[in-house]
Amino acid sequence: MDFPIRIFRYIEITDNITFYITETLAVTWIIIFILTMFAIIVRIKLRKWELMTVSPGLQNFVEFTVETFERFFKNSSSPKVSYLAPWFFALFVFLLVSNMVGVIGLRPPTADWGMTFPLAVTSFLLMQFAGLRHRPKNYFKSFFKPVFLFFPLNVVGELAKPVSLSFRLFGNVLAGVILVSLLYGIAPLLFRLGFPIFLHAYFDIISGLLQAFIFTILSITFVGLAAED
Repeated sequence: MDFPIRIFRYIEITDNITFYITETLAVTWIIIFILTMFAIIVRIKLRKWELMTVSPGLQNFVEFTVETFERFFKNSSSPKVSYLAPWFFALFVFLLVSNMVGVIGLRPPTADWGMTFPLAVTSFLLMQFAGLRHRPKNYFKSFFKPVFLFFPLNVVGELAKPVSLSFRLFGNVLAGVILVSLLYGIAPLLFRLGFPIFLHAYFDIISGLLQAFIFTILSITFVGLAAED
């Protein structure tokens, strides 16, 4: 069974620089395109609703979804960083779709550590930004608590956050991809016709939703803690 990421094409920019178009990159582009087109369609529909030319059903659904996430964000993080709610909403939607594309036969981009680690680093940078913006002096002092001898441990603990975030998401999604791939590769034909549905339902939908939620809620919590004394 071949699990490495497939390379569809590569472009040689110079003799020493080559740009590889991998399966992860291709699927990510597809997801971004779908989400962008969906956002454009929703915006057009909402504009028509403002002109009273369509039913308000879509308007109610969008408002309910956004307001629910905003309330969730306020209850899970510091009110000082409420302006970051749109970013984390977009992150959650992207992770949710990325985790679930296995249902339609695509390899989830989040099964590649090259995708999950940059996302975790982005959350890490937002933690530092929130701490430096809302409590710059106390934020630096927090690395020396309870005594200055704990400074190295506190720094290591802070740097471990993006690593743990990225590996948690990557490991869980990759495990599902491997198990489902093994089943398709070694199971009898009749067995493959029905049982994989349950595996897809768990690994792609249930576990995909859970892992997207965990990554998002941990990022939100870390950012909120960084902004508060």
